Amino acid sequence: MKQENTLQNEGFAWSQPIIAIIIVISLTIFGSMIGHEKAVLPIQLFSGVLLGIVLTRSRFGFAGGIKRIYVRGEGSLTKALLVMLFCTMLLFLGIQWFSAQNGAIPAFQAAEGQAIIPGTQNVHFANLATVLGGILFGMGMIFAGGCASGTLTDMGEGEGRAMFVFIFFILGSAPGEWARYTFDQGTFGKIGIQAYLPEHFGFFGAFAISILLLLAIYWLVLKYEARRKAEGTYANPLGDWEDFEKPLIEDDSERTSLFSFRTYHKLFIERLSFKTGAVLIAIICTFILLTTNKAWGVTSAFSKLEVAALQLFGVEFTSPAFAKIVEDVNGGLLQDGGTIRNFGIVAGSAIAFLLAGRFKFAMKLNKSDLPYFVVGGLLMGFGARLAKGCNAGAMYSAISTFSISGWIFTVAMVIGGLISLKVFAGKMSLIPAARNKK
Repeated sequence: MKQENTLQNEGFAWSQPIIAIIIVISLTIFGSMIGHEKAVLPIQLFSGVLLGIVLTRSRFGFAGGIKRIYVRGEGSLTKALLVMLFCTMLLFLGIQWFSAQNGAIPAFQAAEGQAIIPGTQNVHFANLATVLGGILFGMGMIFAGGCASGTLTDMGEGEGRAMFVFIFFILGSAPGEWARYTFDQGTFGKIGIQAYLPEHFGFFGAFAISILLLLAIYWLVLKYEARRKAEGTYANPLGDWEDFEKPLIEDDSERTSLFSFRTYHKLFIERLSFKTGAVLIAIICTFILLTTNKAWGVTSAFSKLEVAALQLFGVEFTSPAFAKIVEDVNGGLLQDGGTIRNFGIVAGSAIAFLLAGRFKFAMKLNKSDLPYFVVGGLLMGFGARLAKGCNAGAMYSAISTFSISGWIFTVAMVIGGLISLKVFAGKMSLIPAARNKK
């Protein structure tokens, strides 16, 4: 796990942290500029940067919560996701309870001008489109090597694969919007459920039910890990840490020195554990809820990017499915909080890698994998908008705001991910042919 300081200090690219500082200064100026247009935009940018840094430093990913335990047999990331959900639900519980006591109601029941319980915009009507969208999204994120937020952070790290996937993620989004709107207008679109648990069980009852579900999943993860250990296919949870991100051995000359490479390494290079990342993400997403009255989401902004791009080529979006999207696009993408936050995630990821001296453009792509990246991006874009959200909005934020739709999407997403892992094992570099034995 540990290595000599010299392995990290010698040849460290100190020019990269300087570039990171320049980016931070530029983002500060940019945030100040957009803040004159809309006060919340700098907050959106700031929260995005924080998310990008934490997601990158902890190597935290939603897709990995499925892939990692299936391939490696160890559920460290899966358990961290459960910790993140617990912490977020606990924090959201207080915010939503306080809001309800002051007369706010769920968003799907509110008339214009009524106060809304923060986060209940994610209490979606779950129908067959939610299930199909979740399955397609789950399949796509395994092909693409990352979920929605993971694609953004990988872009910030210079991954050419992610940049390629992102293009097709965007292209799949608008068709997904149209498909969901069209499906909802039909007979089958009316069959489903929209339930905000506190309405039926009270806030603390909803919290207790949610915790029981998390504990049940945690128990299943432990049982699965035990089986993989017995099979000899369980990998060391820390076995995939790269040399540069492992803790350094203390050097006698640096032990009492605050201004040392060891201190710098601890603060900006050493990898954060999954559980540390989980807690930090929960805090950041609570900050987002408090400052915007909405929970974290990613992919609705992707639809706006596609509509804005295609409008430049004369494409008209006349379907009612795009009415609100076109309105937002015409107001300017720099006025859209979701777009600004997504940009912040990419920037935050780049800052994290630059501070670690590890940034580089990895533009070489395996040609045999390109079709999977194309399909993966399209499936994620289409599936996310068909389901009215991705791993962030339809899963994490929906579950954290006590919506039944979040659990339904999660089950569908896991099924989709497992389908890709089982059916396409060994057919592309991102899906190993066999499970590791370590």
